[in-house]
Formats: sequence, structure tokens, C-alpha cells
Amino acid sequence: MKIGNIDLGERPLFLAPMEDVTDIGFRKLCKRFGADMMYTEFVSADAIIRSIKSTLDKMRIDEDERPVGIQIYGRDVEAMVEAAKIVESVQPDIIDLNFGCPVKKVAGKGAGAGMLRNIPLMLDITRAVVAAVHTPVTVKTRLGWDQSNLVITDLAEQLQDCGIQALTIHGRTRAQMYTGQADWTLIGEVKRNPRLRIPIIGNGDIATPEEAREAFDRYGVDGVMIGRATFGRPWIFKEVKDGMALGDAARTSLTLDEKIDVLEEQLRINVERIDEYRGILHTRRHLAASPIFKSIPNFRQTRIAMLRSETVEELTELLEECRTRLKELAEGHA
Repeated sequence: MKIGNIDLGERPLFLAPMEDVTDIGFRKLCKRFGADMMYTEFVSADAIIRSIKSTLDKMRIDEDERPVGIQIYGRDVEAMVEAAKIVESVQPDIIDLNFGCPVKKVAGKGAGAGMLRNIPLMLDITRAVVAAVHTPVTVKTRLGWDQSNLVITDLAEQLQDCGIQALTIHGRTRAQMYTGQADWTLIGEVKRNPRLRIPIIGNGDIATPEEAREAFDRYGVDGVMIGRATFGRPWIFKEVKDGMALGDAARTSLTLDEKIDVLEEQLRINVERIDEYRGILHTRRHLAASPIFKSIPNFRQTRIAMLRSETVEELTELLEECRTRLKELAEGHA
């Protein structure tokens, strides 16, 4: 699969752009474990133009994580064009336009998935950004605003005509937010359209090798994007790739010890990159959400303690406590 001149190989896996999740520390770990394309946290066009420091910080790229895309959102043609030009100066491998974020503070103001209620404006923005930059432009969107407005099959062609070089489709409407089951049937229908020449990347509810394999085999997508299933689990890309390539019986994975080591490394990276307070803020939601701790009895109190931790020492002690409890559980079942 290629986006422009970027060769991502066969059946590539993408890390979804997620606010307060896909910072550099997390992206570098996902890259190590096999993610083929990184995305920064999505950033506001208006904030880019106003040079808001926290926004510009989110656009920092490490050479080790390439290829990487910067995703922007907004609702004004001129602002999106100006922001895209500023983003291009950072030299991302792609510029992605967010027409899919469903949260009220974005979609409710007409940006993100709000654009699904104003397709002409979405197309104007896309066309103008493509014309304004030399970097490949891609789009991420949803099936439609709601079940009565499933526009993606026609919209995909229209976006291609605007000059984008890949399209990512989340298999939900804006009205669904993140509830219910992602519907991949329309994603497959888009991919089967003989008039579409650009790569189609599917997104929604991919958490296992079996689900990724079905996305490629049944729905024919060129790439698979993984979002919420990566929380506290950067090694998911290795698990999915090993599972698809080797099958369940031969699937390789990290030990629990190794996984906790990775989470502790993520904490260290973020603290060293920023500072202790903000580094912990970037990390603790990953730790609290990590699926490796779900088997611990009464984990809820530990999870709350993780989310309230304010020092590296506190978080490290909690992780080591979890390591001990998991070992005891394993020995008890041996």
C-alpha cells in the first residue's frame, strides 16, 4: 500500500490520532512494536494559526517514528489552508483532515464530524488544502451524520476528486459516537467501488488479529487503523501482526513482566520529555486502561490510585504492586 510515495508495505497497521493519547512517547513505543504509520494528536487549525504553545508542542515529530501524519481540524477554508501550510513547515509525511471527530466541542461547532452536515464546505476545504500544500493530503471521516444520512459511498468519490491520496473510514455515524458496533459493510462497499483508486483504511473495533484479518480478507481494505484498543497496550501491533502472519497457535507475545516494563518505560519517556507532572498526566490514563491488569481482583481501587498519582515514585510503586499480584495469580493457577 502506498500513500503518495510512502510505501507502507502489505496490510499496514495505523495508529489512530487521539487527543491526549498519541504523544511522542506513546507513538515511539507503538512504532517499535510494529505500527506502520503514526499520527500526532489532532490539532485545531485556529490554535495553530494563533501559535498556541500546547498545540504546537503536539506537532513535534521525532525522526525515529516516521512515517507520521499530523491531523488538523477546523470549519473555515482559509483557516484550514493557513494551518496546513504551517503544518507543512514541520515536515510531516502526510497532512490528514479530520472530518470524523464526534465530540460535542468539535462536531457541535461544525468541525470534525460536524462537516458531515455540510458536505459542500467539507469538499471546499479539502480541495483548497490539497491545492495549497505539496505534502500528501488524506482524510478521516465517518459513515455519515446518522443512520438516515449514510453518505460515505458517494462522499468517498467526491473526496477522491478533490485530490486526497487516502481515505480512512470509521465504521460509525456521528450520532453513534463510540457506542454500538462498528459497521464495516459500508467500508467494504466503498473499497469495492471500481471508480476509487485511492487506498481505503478501515477503522473501528479492531483489537485482535482475527478482527484485523477479517477487515483485510472480507472487506478488502488496504490498511487497518487501531484506536482505543491501543490504550495501555502499545504492543498490540506486534500481537496483531504476529497473529495474522503466524496464526493463533504460533502467535508470539510479550510476557506480563515485559509488558509492565514497557509501561514503566512509557512513564520514563514522558517524564524525561516534558516534566514529572505533565509526563504523569500523559501516562497514567494508559496505565489505568491497560487490559493486562483486568484479572487482578478488586483492581478498581488500584486504578483510581493510578489516576490520582502525582509522582513517578507513586506510579512505579503501583505498577510493581500489580506485577507482584499478577505473579501471585499466575502461581496460584499453575
